[in-house]
Amino acid sequence: QCTYLEVEQAERTHAVVLSRPAWLWGAEMGANDCGVCVGNEGVWTREPLGDNEALLGMDLVRLALERGGSAREALEVITALLERYGQGGSCKEEPVPFVYHNTFLLADRAEAWVLETAGRYWAAQRIREGSRNISNQLSIGSDITAEHPGLRERARSQGWWSGDGEFSFARAFSLEVQPPRMEAAKARFRAGKELLQQHAGDITAETLMSILRDKDSGICVDAEGFRTAGSMVSVLPRDPALPCVHFFTATPDPSRSVFKPFVFVAGIKPVPQVRSPTFLQDPAKQIPRFRSSVDRRHELYRRHQAALELMEQDRQERGQQLLETLQELEKQGLEGMRELLEGSVTPCPEELADLFFDCVEAEMKFYT
Repeated sequence: QCTYLEVEQAERTHAVVLSRPAWLWGAEMGANDCGVCVGNEGVWTREPLGDNEALLGMDLVRLALERGGSAREALEVITALLERYGQGGSCKEEPVPFVYHNTFLLADRAEAWVLETAGRYWAAQRIREGSRNISNQLSIGSDITAEHPGLRERARSQGWWSGDGEFSFARAFSLEVQPPRMEAAKARFRAGKELLQQHAGDITAETLMSILRDKDSGICVDAEGFRTAGSMVSVLPRDPALPCVHFFTATPDPSRSVFKPFVFVAGIKPVPQVRSPTFLQDPAKQIPRFRSSVDRRHELYRRHQAALELMEQDRQERGQQLLETLQELEKQGLEGMRELLEGSVTPCPEELADLFFDCVEAEMKFYT
């Protein structure tokens, strides 16, 4: 059972760690125990959005992680499900529907892909070197590695491409007149690209954390009542003997959050402090949907929000001290990861199983 509809079950699924809006089934981003990472963003294209509830892009993220043993497999999972079920349904917990199509970043230890969709149509680009970002717009031009078999015929039949010369997915399927949010996304996409290029050849976990925290670029959203709700950075060593390390904030606004490390091992300790409450009468599951609202914040989120207010009101003293303490906590996590990947320390499996729980507990203590 996904957010709005049921799909056939797979015989075997992978263990997954997910960062997701609490009301729905899917995820904005996450990783699985094979070192596959997937994240998605909304796009608006020339293809109609449709009124039917189908699979959300966030459902597709989770299904790809549960069923894909590699980035390429995860991509194939998404495109097959898209073909069979389509995408659609409101992506926001509000009475007025908010619908979009999706773009995805997919990576594992060996490969990275961008997958972009317009309705049931899609194009994928394998990223062979350097860096790549997405930001609420189609960005795959003529460098297409794989595509929907009917993609070019669809563009030609609609008059979006003449059928002669170079075919660009972004040019053919992007809206001629962009909604205001798309215009803002262009600047964010350019800024992300430039920030990555500044660090070309030396992109570390810290680099990505600093980019996600960059207020001027708009990547870290904190305006007009909307705030980046969670952030994730993953380190995927090419050596399969080394573990993948996934850092999650589990709290909003990365510029004032702690990235905490998570490693897949047997017997991972549950972390109820970052699990949102469930509701018997859930407005997201009752028809008509979203006629009332509930407080879905988990315990860490609540305490972090209270601390954010302190940081905003009292920047000079206590707020600044708290921020510095949190930064120190994050630094310890990054140093631990470096030692683990360099082989200078070999933590026992129990330590790794408790790692994320212990980091969340430590953060909670600072908020009390």
